[in-house]
Amino acid sequence: MRSRILVVDDEPSIRKVLQAHLARDGYSVESAADGAEAIGRLSGEPFDLVITDLKMPGVGGLELLAHVRQNHPGLPLIVITAHGTVDSAVEALKLGAFDYITKPFDLAELRTAVDKALRVERASRRSVQEDPTWRAPLSSPGRFDLIGVTTSMQRVYALVDKVADSPTTVLLVGESGTGKELAARALHAQSGRKDKPFVSVNCGAIPENLFESELFGYERGAFTGAVTSKPGRFELADGGTLLLDEVGELPRDMQVKLLRALQERKVERVGGVRPTAVDVRVIAATNVDLAAAVAAGRFREDLYYRLNVIQIRLPPLRDRREDIPLLVEHFLARFNERLGKHVVGVDAGGMAALMAWGWPGNIRELENVVERGVLLSDADVLGVDAFPGLEPIPEGPAGADQGPDADGLGLKELVRVHTAKLERALILRSLEAEGGNVTRAARRLEISRKSLQLKMKEYGLREEPE
Repeated sequence: MRSRILVVDDEPSIRKVLQAHLARDGYSVESAADGAEAIGRLSGEPFDLVITDLKMPGVGGLELLAHVRQNHPGLPLIVITAHGTVDSAVEALKLGAFDYITKPFDLAELRTAVDKALRVERASRRSVQEDPTWRAPLSSPGRFDLIGVTTSMQRVYALVDKVADSPTTVLLVGESGTGKELAARALHAQSGRKDKPFVSVNCGAIPENLFESELFGYERGAFTGAVTSKPGRFELADGGTLLLDEVGELPRDMQVKLLRALQERKVERVGGVRPTAVDVRVIAATNVDLAAAVAAGRFREDLYYRLNVIQIRLPPLRDRREDIPLLVEHFLARFNERLGKHVVGVDAGGMAALMAWGWPGNIRELENVVERGVLLSDADVLGVDAFPGLEPIPEGPAGADQGPDADGLGLKELVRVHTAKLERALILRSLEAEGGNVTRAARRLEISRKSLQLKMKEYGLREEPE
């Protein structure tokens, strides 16, 4: 399927030229004469990229950028600027624009910018970072736009509080979809840099030959298509925070250059002759085991220790199931507003299915499941049929479910009931897999033998002789 691009410019000749070039490259291109028309088009049609002029009558490029950031997170936007207004384009980059191109257009520069933006958009669609616009309802406890009351989340909150206002590098570790970018934004928002730029770069979405120019920028004439100088992400983040997401994807040669930049607090543009001092607080994030990557020779040991000064681990959703009802409540409120629906909750059967699922995709997967349920259901309350494919863990033999009927229970009691049912089912499954051997079942569950014995007593499960 061809990528769809929306071109926004008040000059018909510019729109025509851009449409011709992009259509020749195989893209499906639509156009709008100003920001207001573009907003209308975006509300009714899906696009993969927006290219907009900065200076337009009425709703200009910066206002359109703010609308896209708020209402279409993940949609990249490239701004168009004249040579004399590059400062305005750089300001747009700091506000969240993906890139800029200059008038008159250099075809190579245009193709490079569009190709890079669409690569990142496709990668983001596969591995979408948590939406920074999330706002939890008052009834959904949490902090820093992160939602959760479990002990593991309280540890995250405490670490964010403790290290946010220091210049120390932080390494965020966690599976995909656990909230690493939200944690990074929390560190920025709680720091003295909060009024300065927060710049994020996804190291896993940048072609290897563009890494250096993306991070450090380039000078005019540094390579074919470099018709003007352009700052890198380090310069754009000067005074603020730079998030290096999926830092484990950095090629080895770039790891050396990143290490030097971190040590010297200076960067040098591609084709440049003198380094530029930068004041940047670096936060790195990864969903891979960097220590194992070091052992395998894929990641530099010195860079690992430079990044891993303070480590914050974001727990997977399966390890904090008690937070699932809170997250569901939050997503219901969010998608009710976005989709014009009025779903008021999830019944006991539906919640049991959600609580029992393994969530390999973590919070991102839960978000998608709830969105699909809200969109497709005509009911005010979602039942298990609203979540196809989520098969609850078997509860064991008939009569094994000792829990009370959960209908009509409040949120906290509902969580308690289904957590107990889930624990009991997992214990039964582990014991069955290990032939009733409590020691091996405890090892499988990653708890002590004593803890398992106490749980078995609590749930009325008899210990078989080993």
